[in-house]
Amino acid sequence: MASLLQGRLPVNQDVLLMQKGTLMRKVRSKNWKKLRYFKLQEDGMTVWHARQAGGRAKASFSISDVETVRNGHQSELLRSLAEEFPLEQGFTIVFHGRRPNLDLVANSVEEAQIWMQGLQLLVDFVTNMDQQERLDQWLSDWFLRGDKNQDGRMTFQEVQRLLHLMNVEMEQEYAFQLFQAADTSQSDTLEGQEFIEFYKALTKRAEVQELFENFSADGQKLTLLEFVDFLREEQKEGDRASDLALELIDRYEPSESGKLRHVLSMDGFLSYLYSKDGDIFNPSCLPIYQDMTQPLNHYYINSSHNTYLVGDQLCGQSSVEGYIRALKRGCRCVEVDIWDGPSGEPVVYHGHTLTSRILFKEVVATVAQYAFQTSDYPVILSLENHCSWEQQEIIAHHLTEILGEQLLSTTLDGQLPTQLPSPEELRKKILVKGKKLRTLEEDLEEEEQEEELETELEGQQEAELEPESQFESETQELSPRSKDKNEKKSKPILCPSLSALVVYTKTVSFHSFTHSREHYRFYELSSFSETKAKSLIKEAGNEFVQHNAWQLSRVYPSGLRTDSSNYNPQEFWNAGCQMVAMNVQTAGLEMDIYDGLFRQNGGCGYVLKPDFLRDTQSFFQPERPISPFRAQTLLIQVISGQQLPKVDKNKEGSIVDPLVRVEIFGVRSDTARQETSYVANNGFNPYWGQTLCFQLLVPELAMLRFVVMDYNWKPRNDFVGQYTLPWICMQQGYRHIHLLSKDGTSLHPASIFVHICMQEGLKEVES
Repeated sequence: MASLLQGRLPVNQDVLLMQKGTLMRKVRSKNWKKLRYFKLQEDGMTVWHARQAGGRAKASFSISDVETVRNGHQSELLRSLAEEFPLEQGFTIVFHGRRPNLDLVANSVEEAQIWMQGLQLLVDFVTNMDQQERLDQWLSDWFLRGDKNQDGRMTFQEVQRLLHLMNVEMEQEYAFQLFQAADTSQSDTLEGQEFIEFYKALTKRAEVQELFENFSADGQKLTLLEFVDFLREEQKEGDRASDLALELIDRYEPSESGKLRHVLSMDGFLSYLYSKDGDIFNPSCLPIYQDMTQPLNHYYINSSHNTYLVGDQLCGQSSVEGYIRALKRGCRCVEVDIWDGPSGEPVVYHGHTLTSRILFKEVVATVAQYAFQTSDYPVILSLENHCSWEQQEIIAHHLTEILGEQLLSTTLDGQLPTQLPSPEELRKKILVKGKKLRTLEEDLEEEEQEEELETELEGQQEAELEPESQFESETQELSPRSKDKNEKKSKPILCPSLSALVVYTKTVSFHSFTHSREHYRFYELSSFSETKAKSLIKEAGNEFVQHNAWQLSRVYPSGLRTDSSNYNPQEFWNAGCQMVAMNVQTAGLEMDIYDGLFRQNGGCGYVLKPDFLRDTQSFFQPERPISPFRAQTLLIQVISGQQLPKVDKNKEGSIVDPLVRVEIFGVRSDTARQETSYVANNGFNPYWGQTLCFQLLVPELAMLRFVVMDYNWKPRNDFVGQYTLPWICMQQGYRHIHLLSKDGTSLHPASIFVHICMQEGLKEVES
């Protein structure tokens, strides 16, 4: 079967040449460079590779796995091999999630251009695919996997094998009935449209049909008024239901006559439920929707720990790729550990370990290039400076020269502020976080004196027409910054030129909350290890909340986490800590929660804290909150699942036994989890129909994580997929939850179908 996207796929000379195949060099390291034959398949959506043309091929990647394509000059690895391979012949395929990049070197510049341009064309097409096109592509992929002899048609035996691959277990007799019903050509095989009809019969949603018929008078369509009733009663859309109904019919009703008559068919109803509008995540929370004009310390800030590492903390590789990935996923605070390097050039690595080293100037150049590709809001460079005076001057020089106008090196208006500026005021600016020799007040006072002096000297020069050399000597004599010949002997450890670049984010040691209130200023901030932050929350939670209402705090993982594991960020968010730094290279529950919070507000890396965490007089106590007026009861009916992936994709047997676990993370008393029973041998369309009930005191801080697990009689169930979101971004009613992999990438079309109901106050829960 040709791809269902055939005719819609962009096809040009580049794509056609890619389908003929090309011998290229695959590069993994300076020592691993091997020839491989790469070929774009006929479906235009998958690339296979073999050791040689005509050799045994295996799938390399799908176009939907690719985020972008970079030229050889942008590859750290290929640049290190520039003497061996011309950079113009190299290119890098960058994948979604945490999958390592694929570096390739073609035999000519022309061949490299063919693959770069052809791949980018297909990637752009996939990125812009609509819901139906994505489903068509998914079906084509499955057909290719099921059509074992690759003759473009499927026998019943091939269909049976495909059902196992698709996580479907059904009686052979019933499967054969569906097969025969779809085989309209009576050829004992399924082709093209026949396979689509077979799939539709497989995926018939009885639970959605029943819901549709509950609101439809004739069971065939929903009139405008019937659909308005559904949106108002079930989806809790309120006063906007009437206008919204017209918009949704126009958007999702497939038939033109239905659109004209303002009615919604069953197909249109299912399309709506499966769309972004029917998603559990409120689409109004996807763009930037929060007030971005408040002081920086009023926001949670997406922050990365030891950003340069792409592996563990002891022997892992340091790479500028760590910065690219962090910045592209929305991180707004990245960490740079700087040490003296050879030839006078500072290097970045995890000190006193075996991690590899990269040049500081390459890190700065990377930040300059990628800082604002995902978000316009400010980036904070958290410098851990271990350098000598001389190399600190080099650091200051690189920051100033490479970042140019992006670097914030003085207050916004040259005046002394009374609070931190807002993300809006700092758009497209990079801030340096580090130690500072003096206060901001002293810096501004000196700048003012220098300006006065300059004006005075200019006036003298005009009046007396003094020679230039004398003007210079007077400037040197009078300038507060001029140096004595003997100054070297007593110079401080911190270089003044680097110190001067720290403006709103001066790091200071933490002694106590009282000490901070009495001695520190709003632009000074402290860093806390996870252990220290936890003990402060336990001992003085309310003081920590008040502290974070006027000053920034950064929390970082314990040094014992040598495997680059993460803590749960929720505990620190509960106390209002803004920069809770994570090892973003490590996937898992903790990063699911982190990504879940920052999915909102345009993914810009800044999320406004709740009002009770922005008040310096707040009474909020994260360990023992008392706020029944905010309390809510949450009822979640877990209804069904759709096209759940296998735990082991390469295993033909072993169909999953799925269950759904709902986890809530928030203040300690709200943190809970419940799960459904499991459905045996059905990952394709399992039905649960079970209701879970949760009670929350502080829903504003709650994160919800929906996890699908494959039941295992052994102690540990296997992970299938998850989706995490903030309570404040959750829609009520009948909603689909589109699952993500362990790595945070889409598992389309895998989803679970739920009904969400929120009720004010705490309700009695039936046992």
